[in-house]
Amino acid sequence: MLSKCTRALTFENVSCVSGLFGTAVATMGMLSTAAYVLAMDIFGPISDNAGGIAEMSQQPAHVREVTDLLDAVGNTTKATTKGFAIGSAALASFLLFSAFMDEVSAFTAKPFDQVDIAIPEVFVGGLLGAMLVFLFSAWACKAVGRSAQEVVKEVRRQFLSKPGIMTYQEKPDYGRCVSIVAASALREMLAPGALAVLMPIVVGVVFRFVGAVTGQVQLGPKVVAGFIMFSTVTGILMALFLNTAGGAWDNAKKYIEQGAFGGKGSEAHKAAVTGDTVGDPFKDTAGPSIHVLIKMLATITLVMAPLFLDSQPVQIGKWQ
Repeated sequence: MLSKCTRALTFENVSCVSGLFGTAVATMGMLSTAAYVLAMDIFGPISDNAGGIAEMSQQPAHVREVTDLLDAVGNTTKATTKGFAIGSAALASFLLFSAFMDEVSAFTAKPFDQVDIAIPEVFVGGLLGAMLVFLFSAWACKAVGRSAQEVVKEVRRQFLSKPGIMTYQEKPDYGRCVSIVAASALREMLAPGALAVLMPIVVGVVFRFVGAVTGQVQLGPKVVAGFIMFSTVTGILMALFLNTAGGAWDNAKKYIEQGAFGGKGSEAHKAAVTGDTVGDPFKDTAGPSIHVLIKMLATITLVMAPLFLDSQPVQIGKWQ
């Protein structure tokens, strides 16, 4: 008898294999632009830091105006390059999803190449996958807000204890702020990280037992497959929205600060500052984190696939 890999090369299966191979080639092709993506992505932070250095070193106003324009361009380039990142993450997740279905087929000795969302439990799993992306994004944004509040409290404390900071007679304790940011960031990301790791495992195990009670064969992997499909599609769209909206809010504030709609101190500027406060965690935290999220979900389900299967003797290689 032919092995699965050998059968995959026969005429009737060549389209399936060529499709996966084409997806793998497309993924590598997108990853081959890494140097270009990194170059354009680094442009934004460099110009942003240049503006901060110009302001702290009391450079003339026209220097800050130039760096603001460069920073606005950098926000656009960052949003563009993050589109490349989420595109490659989507292709990689698709390959991992195909590997998950192949692994389930190998363990159960039965073909598993379709996901029927008309099954209520599978549809519920898909809804949970879509919900995960929104909940993860919300927790990531709240984590940034709480960490920022701790830094604000420390800055206020230093201004009170060292009045000479505002007159450049005393130096602030930068190390204390960096330490607070690092410790708070690690602590605040525990919940979103645990959510991404545990959610697919919980969904697969719970619906495995639901399938055992209701007599539905291999319900666990079916629900997990729906979970991954919906979370991947929702994650792609959500990441594109967060990256673009965050950059737009940042540039809106810079546009108003250049004199539009009343300039600095106006009501429009106050609203733009609030928008930029939301936009920063959008484009710098939640948006890029979704790239990792969808790949992590696909990887975890692939590794934990045997945990979602019904209790039965494993017959690897029987399905030829």
